[in-house]
Amino acid sequence: VQLQASGGGLVQAGKSLRLSCEASGSIVRFNYMDWYRQAPGKQRELVAVITNYGTTNYVDSVKGRFTISRDNAKNTVYLQMNSLKPDDTGVYYCHTRRSSSEYWGQGTQVTVSS
Repeated sequence: VQLQASGGGLVQAGKSLRLSCEASGSIVRFNYMDWYRQAPGKQRELVAVITNYGTTNYVDSVKGRFTISRDNAKNTVYLQMNSLKPDDTGVYYCHTRRSSSEYWGQGTQVTVSS
């Protein structure tokens, strides 16, 4: 499967962005769909994950501000980001895995100015 992320941009602190990750095929077969991000000079970190059952989990720094969701009918995963902070700046990647295979999107840049 190929993953295509979009929706990034330059926003001021406190504003919102919605990222989308569209898969080239059905995502029903992927239980876990994730969003990662990589800030300049830092390691890539897991931001949010959603299962096929709708169970979600978030890194502490985004809890209460970010919401991950998935629409299996549209083969798309979303990341709604509210109350953005400069520390949220980075390249955001969608990701999934199945068995021993991992799949990454190409990344979308999010820049939050203070």
